[in-house]
Amino acid sequence: MTAINKYFLAPKYWFTWAGLGLLYLICLLPFHWQMKLGNKVGDLMCLLFKTRRHITEVNIALCFPDLSSAEKKQLVRDVFRNNAIGIFETSMSWWMNDKRLNLPVTLKGKEHLEEALSLGKGVILLGAHFSTLDMGGRLLSRYFDVDAMYREHNNLLMDTIIKSSREKHLGQTIERESLRSVLKALRKNRVVWYAPDQDFGPRHSVYAPFFGVPAATITATSRMVKLNSSPILMFTHHRKPDNSGYELELFPIINHFPSGDDVQDAIRVNQELEKGILKNPAQYMWVHRRFKTHPNGKNHVYKN
Repeated sequence: MTAINKYFLAPKYWFTWAGLGLLYLICLLPFHWQMKLGNKVGDLMCLLFKTRRHITEVNIALCFPDLSSAEKKQLVRDVFRNNAIGIFETSMSWWMNDKRLNLPVTLKGKEHLEEALSLGKGVILLGAHFSTLDMGGRLLSRYFDVDAMYREHNNLLMDTIIKSSREKHLGQTIERESLRSVLKALRKNRVVWYAPDQDFGPRHSVYAPFFGVPAATITATSRMVKLNSSPILMFTHHRKPDNSGYELELFPIINHFPSGDDVQDAIRVNQELEKGILKNPAQYMWVHRRFKTHPNGKNHVYKN
């Protein structure tokens, strides 16, 4: 046993190991059983996780004001169900072999990524935090070799598991602050998958509408594209409504980007994200505080 393995046997990681073990056991269940269990777990999470439910309710109310009260309530419930299923999908993408993960996949817009790669400048694949995040990456790896950017996990064991599991099927994992690693990948004409749809605070951010609501949007997307004059296009991944498989979609290259105006670039990025999210709003991670940064103070919109 290596020293690093011994380190992860420390008591502070026992709870993490227990959670990972439970997920692994659930991963052994048939796919349709996991979908049903995910719905039940999601309903329980919606009931118990009051803070996350409040955040989700606020996000849905802000972004979908035209929905009726009943429709908003149902969407919140569906978000929790999809997030719970997403946890199981993550474990499937990490640990299922190709034979068991033989799920039907529809890939739309393959030609757009092929066109972008043909330019020889690398590609920025614009993503979003859908509940199918890891599953989408695993399934895309059937068609393209992709590197993925990510934020380091505070739990070192989880960070190690996430990196090693993703790198079994994707290319390298790149920490989100490492623009040097991004540039190296782009110069090798690689695809770098990147999701800028979370609120990382006011630093290096501008306010741009997200579903009509001013949201702190990072300007790093423009800087990444400038690194190697790389094309950028949107990538979405959703579980089909009848749970019969998955649909991946690659959108056309975003032309004339960056424009030289950070606000206009942020607006365009959010517009692309909105198009992807609207394919199935319930499969987006509305449990995150997307509007955490606010002119009237941090978490202003989430205060009761």
